Amino acid sequence: MGSTKEAVFIGIDIGTQGIRVIAITETGTLLTSDNHHFSFITYQNLQIEQSPTLWWSCLVNSLKKVSDNLKKFISLEQIVSLSVTSTSGTVIPLDQNYQPISNAFMYSDNRSYKEAEFCKQSSMSINKDDYTPFNTSFGLPKIVWFTNKFPEKADSIHLWCNPTDYIIGKLTDIWGITDYTNSLKMGYNLVKEKWPSYIFDILKLPNSWFPQVVHPGKVLGYLSPKISAITGLPNKIKVVAGLTDGCASQIASGAVSLGDWNTTIGTTMVVKGVTYRPIEDPYGRIYNHKHPCGYWMPGGASNTGADWISKDFSNENLHYLNEVAKKLIPTSWISYPLQQKGERFPFIYDNAQGFDPHNVSKEELYTARIEGIAYLERLSYEIIEKFSVDVKTIYTAGGGSNSDVWLAVRSNVLQKPIYKMKYVEAAIGAAIVAASQTYYKNIEQAAKQMLKLEKYIEPSYYMMEKYEENYQRFVNILKTKGYIS
Repeated sequence: MGSTKEAVFIGIDIGTQGIRVIAITETGTLLTSDNHHFSFITYQNLQIEQSPTLWWSCLVNSLKKVSDNLKKFISLEQIVSLSVTSTSGTVIPLDQNYQPISNAFMYSDNRSYKEAEFCKQSSMSINKDDYTPFNTSFGLPKIVWFTNKFPEKADSIHLWCNPTDYIIGKLTDIWGITDYTNSLKMGYNLVKEKWPSYIFDILKLPNSWFPQVVHPGKVLGYLSPKISAITGLPNKIKVVAGLTDGCASQIASGAVSLGDWNTTIGTTMVVKGVTYRPIEDPYGRIYNHKHPCGYWMPGGASNTGADWISKDFSNENLHYLNEVAKKLIPTSWISYPLQQKGERFPFIYDNAQGFDPHNVSKEELYTARIEGIAYLERLSYEIIEKFSVDVKTIYTAGGGSNSDVWLAVRSNVLQKPIYKMKYVEAAIGAAIVAASQTYYKNIEQAAKQMLKLEKYIEPSYYMMEKYEENYQRFVNILKTKGYIS
C-alpha cells in the first residue's frame, strides 16, 4: 500500500470477545487494524462479567500498534478524529476517581431478572410515555440489582457508565457524558430527551449517577497528552461521542438513510432500519434508537441466528456445504433453527422451540437451516411493514453474509435485492461516526464517501415463486404451533 494524503479516522470497538481498532481514510481505504482477544469472567450461568482494566490495557497495546503501522503510510497529523463503539446494556460503576468499583456487568448477565420486571413496571407508573420493555439485557436493571445486592458499595458510586464512555473517559479525561444509543438501555427517554423521573422517585437512584446525553458524533474533546505520549498518537486528535455496536454495525452496513434497513446475521439475527418516526410496538418486539441526524433507528433482535453453525457444523467444511447447498436450493424442507427455548423477535413466545426436517443428510439440514433463517427474516420485515414503515433497501452484515448461496436464498425469499459493503464491522461504523461532524456534513455524507459496495444480489423469478410457496408453509407451521397469530 502506498502513502496517502487523505484525512484518516480511527474506529474502536469494545466487543464481546475482544478489542478491534481500525484506521480508515476519508474515501474508505482501510490502512491498518489490530485486534486483542479476551474472554468473559463467568462464575455461574447467570453471572457474566468483564474487567474494564483489561479492555483498557488491550486497547493501549492496539493503539500503539496502529500508530506504528500508520507511520508507514501517512503522517500521523492526518488523523482527524476517533470514536468508540461497544456492547449495549453493559454497565460499570465508577468511584469519584473514575476507577471501576467492580467488573463490568455484561449485557448477557442475567442476575437482574427480578429488577428488570420492577424497572418495567416502574417505567409506566408515573407517565406511560416513559414505558420501556426492560429485560436483563438492559443496563438499568443491573444498576438496581447492584445497589440492592451491595448497599455498602452504593455510597462509593460516583457515576455509572457503559464501555464506550469508559474508554472515551480514559482517552480524554472527560467523564459523565454518554450518547443517545448507549443511554437507551439505561432508561433514557429518547423522545423527551431526558432521564425519566421514575428512576429517581421510584427506583430511588441518585440523579448524579446518570451521565449527560449527547448525539453520536458530537466532538467531546481531544486525546489527552498522557494518552498521546503512551500511544504515539497526536493529542490534537478529536474524540467524538460514540454509539452501541448494533448501531455502529448498521452504519457500516450502509443502512444510514431513510428507508434503509439492515439484517445482521451473527450469533443472532438483528434487523435495524432508519425511519422518520419511532415504531411504537405494543408487544415490545421492536425498540428505537435515535439516529445522529434526528431520525429514528428501530430494530429487533431474534434469539435465532447462525449459532447453530458453530454448534452443529463447527468441524465441517463450510465451503463444501455452501457448494452443495447451491445445487439443492430451493428445497421443500422447513426449518426454524432456534437453539434455545423462547423467542423475542419477530414474535415473542417464551416457550418457542426450534424444529428441523426429519431424515435428512448433513448437507440437506445445513441448506434447510439457511432457508429457515431467510423465512424468519422475511417475517421480520413483514411485521415491520405493518407499522406503515417503508422498507426501501436492504443491506446485510455479519458472518451469515459471507455465504453467497445464503445471500441468494435471502434475496429470493425477501423478493428484494440485497447490498453488502466491503467492510461491515462495528469499528468501521465508529470511524464513520468519527468523521461525520469533524470532516463531513453529517453521517449520511460520511457513509456515502467512506463505504464501498462489495456485492449486489438480485432475486430471480423462478426462485422467488418457489420460495413464496415455502415461506407460506413456514408461516403456517408457526401459526399451528401457536407462535404467531
